[in-house]
Amino acid sequence: MEKLRCCSNFLESSKPYFAMISLQFGYAGMNIISKVSLNRGMSHYVLVVYRHAFATAVIAPFAFIFERKKQPRITFPVFMQIFVLALLGPVIDQNFYYAGLKFTSPTFSCAISNMLPAMTFVMAVIFRMEKLDLKKARCQAKMVGTGVTVAGAMLMTLYKGPLVELVWSKHIHPHNSFETTSSGSTYDKDFFKGTMFLIIATLAWAGLFVLQAHALKTYRNHQLSLTSLVCFVGTLQAIAVTFVMEHKPSAWKIGFDMRLLAAAYAGIVTSSISYYVQGLVIKKKGPVFATAFSPLMMIIVAIMGSFILAEKIFLGGILGSVLIVVGLYSVLWGKHKESMENKEEEIPDAIKGGQVNGNAVSGIEDIEANGNIQMGKGEADKKATALSCCH
Repeated sequence: MEKLRCCSNFLESSKPYFAMISLQFGYAGMNIISKVSLNRGMSHYVLVVYRHAFATAVIAPFAFIFERKKQPRITFPVFMQIFVLALLGPVIDQNFYYAGLKFTSPTFSCAISNMLPAMTFVMAVIFRMEKLDLKKARCQAKMVGTGVTVAGAMLMTLYKGPLVELVWSKHIHPHNSFETTSSGSTYDKDFFKGTMFLIIATLAWAGLFVLQAHALKTYRNHQLSLTSLVCFVGTLQAIAVTFVMEHKPSAWKIGFDMRLLAAAYAGIVTSSISYYVQGLVIKKKGPVFATAFSPLMMIIVAIMGSFILAEKIFLGGILGSVLIVVGLYSVLWGKHKESMENKEEEIPDAIKGGQVNGNAVSGIEDIEANGNIQMGKGEADKKATALSCCH
């Protein structure tokens, strides 16, 4: 019985780890499948439309079932927030990300995406949502981490270096890989352009996280509804953009092929299932725990890409990826220390407030204070998870 109990406790405590590792495999699959589909001629504008159409179709029923009561009124300011969130996420972020993925590689795209926490921190400082105190170690860690992350991205962009031969890739012949179908000069030019697209996409994604803090004040208890609305409005915006950018009716054709798989996989797996799983993990372990697994996706994509796409890996990409991961964890460490300090400051205030008016009032105020602390924690978790389906 004791062994069974220990085994049960181990499995229970391991669930968040297994969930996040599985999630990284899901994201890695999305990058590989999308790359293959784009290489075969699918328009990234059309892919964005179909992806978020699938995501809306999957998320909307759950929002209707679980959050149909006491829906917030959609006033003009609220509608504008949803409109801009959809523009930043499904339209700008996704279109530039897929364009960058088409011109670079899945591994490189994942590495650039790891700049998200640093970019979000910079934008939060600009909009005065983040306070800087350079005397504290946590602020120093976030500043240094941001600088190291940017340096890693610049190194990956400007320095190619020698080709790194992987043991299993020596006997794999490339099939329709971008690297083998382009001349050196064209490849360098398109690779730089793709890098710029990926940086713009990550900036838009960071802007989405900053803006959603305001939207969540209205949709505090209706997170699924907000995500459904953003995906739906984003689908309409993506359709308008596609009509302007794609003039061939054949670009919209989709059958039981790689195009359908790419759109359905991205919409259902990485925009719906991952949203739900990541939300559960963050509620239990916190946003820092969930974000810390993102570099694992880059490693998985690198291995899968070398097998499936015969992707070439260069020394500059490896060194830049290492710098980005180091910078990422430095920023995450600073954010973790900040959240711990905020909790330590809130708890004594709650205790102090409870000791003012005797035992009965003390108990009530303690309960209210603890409720406020939990609500604040919930808001922080939602800021990290809401609209994660948009990427």
